[in-house]
Amino acid sequence: MITLENDYLKVSLTAKGAELQGLYSKETAIEYLWNANPKYWAKHSPVLFPIVGSLKNEHFNYKGKSYELPRHGFARDHVFDTEKTSNTEVVFTLKQSDKTLKVYPFFFELKLIYKLIDRKLILTYEVTNTGSEEMLFSIGAHPAFAVPNTPNTSYEDYYLAFNTDEKLTYWKLEDGLVADETESIELDGHKLNLKHELFYNDALVFKTMQSSCISLLNNKNDYGLHFHFEDFPFFGIWAAKDAPFVCLEPWCGVADGVNHNQEIKQKEGIISLLPNENWERFWEVECF
Repeated sequence: MITLENDYLKVSLTAKGAELQGLYSKETAIEYLWNANPKYWAKHSPVLFPIVGSLKNEHFNYKGKSYELPRHGFARDHVFDTEKTSNTEVVFTLKQSDKTLKVYPFFFELKLIYKLIDRKLILTYEVTNTGSEEMLFSIGAHPAFAVPNTPNTSYEDYYLAFNTDEKLTYWKLEDGLVADETESIELDGHKLNLKHELFYNDALVFKTMQSSCISLLNNKNDYGLHFHFEDFPFFGIWAAKDAPFVCLEPWCGVADGVNHNQEIKQKEGIISLLPNENWERFWEVECF
């Protein structure tokens, strides 16, 4: 286990999947991250790469060949190389291997850089095309935050506050694929009240969200977190059935549509990198 620490936060991470394992505030004495209880969902905050969500029939086609990838790709199951640069920063690196090339025919370098600045944890994704041809990929976040996270509060006491949106439109999922059907949620003063029923039909998938910050707050006390993200065109909100957490998931990429032709070059949200080209995004969580 790798630990980052400053005056405000103590963060634990593991090289497998370069995954965040704990997000503890020294000021509030609150653990904000979900504990990965396997009764509900045995993950904390996996990285989704080189795809987000599910492929149709778990396959994609590229240059006349078919490749098989599981939901959310393979990065979360691989052990990353680790370089801890200071007490407050660590860099995880994953590169292609013979194993990855069998299921994803691209050369790449993926870096996840975790850094503490005051009360914030910042995670930066860096992708580099190290091959000689175009690289195609998607990437996304999947952090799960504990709900409730303080004593004497219940799931229904919590809500998500959006800094811009007053109404949300989400795409329904059918067996993990994005359907054509949408539904809308009218927010109560930018607030979405949490209830387990929201997620009984899988994640809420957003393609038109305008907000760049979502806050996890409750009606019983002043503790919470601000989740900041920019330039992620898709967003998911999810929890396992009746589970005591909520996932806030900024994505550059999305699951296949139900009518997708499985050609990865024509996949919605796919990112193209030229040889030696770099790509970067980040999100941050501020605890209080």
